[in-house]
Amino acid sequence: MPSSNAPRSSGGSKSAKAVRAAGKVAPSGKGGDRKGGGLQRRQIPWMTIGAAAVIVALVGALAYYLVPKYQEQAELDRFTPSAERQDPSDQIDGVVKQEYPAGLHIGPTQRVAYDRTPAFGGPHDSSWATCTGVVYDEAIRTENAVHSLEHGAVWIAYNPDRVDSAGVETLAAKVEGKPYTLMSPFPGLDSAISLQSWGHQLKVDSVDDKRINQFITALRLNNYTYPEVGADCSTIAFDTDNPPPFDATPPGPDAVPMDGAGLTPDQGELGGLPGGIPGLPGMPGNEFPVPGTPGVPQ
Repeated sequence: MPSSNAPRSSGGSKSAKAVRAAGKVAPSGKGGDRKGGGLQRRQIPWMTIGAAAVIVALVGALAYYLVPKYQEQAELDRFTPSAERQDPSDQIDGVVKQEYPAGLHIGPTQRVAYDRTPAFGGPHDSSWATCTGVVYDEAIRTENAVHSLEHGAVWIAYNPDRVDSAGVETLAAKVEGKPYTLMSPFPGLDSAISLQSWGHQLKVDSVDDKRINQFITALRLNNYTYPEVGADCSTIAFDTDNPPPFDATPPGPDAVPMDGAGLTPDQGELGGLPGGIPGLPGMPGNEFPVPGTPGVPQ
């Protein structure tokens, strides 16, 4: 029987060494490699991924904001007046048109028996309401506002009982700082909003109605549709801080009729300045025509 103190065989010694060596080295895993006897994990480029995500989000946000703007502008191009399309409002559903005589002036205390509410043509005060993109907080005298229309302005009137403060701000953004526009409340208006230019009117029930911008594009300073081309919209004769008040009572029997019977037309306002330059008051267009303006050959 062999002695228990006999040395282990060399094969057993080698097996033990192999076991110990194997225990010092971890098995390789997926996506890793051995370096210096250990496993090095692949680093994920989180900063690069984050930057890319931010860029994608910005591009998406810009597209969300700008694409509708470009689409709206492309749509409004259809309503820009030209020699071939002199009155684009013909394409706007709901626009009412009426021919009115021009240059018929009344005094500051007279009334006109207007045939429309709000009025958009006919006899008017000799002083026009300032229409340099003014938003009036109070209702203004109709006879002054109508004269502004004769100069090429668009007047936005709204019913203060049917348009809330957010809606008023939306409408004001279409007027503030934009020459040849004005805006005022109109108590008792039979619609939420009514837009007027000379001889044209459109009534809508929502500040988001696309026809509002179409009307403004088609008729503001469209020198094919208003009488006094080249006339100014600013005036020192009309106090914008304390304008003549709106009168909601029916005109009396002494009101001036719509045909202006008894009035002498102001010859200086009949026809205005043919080919005048829109946006440049008093600047005749026959001497220095500007390509791209209505009535000027391209």
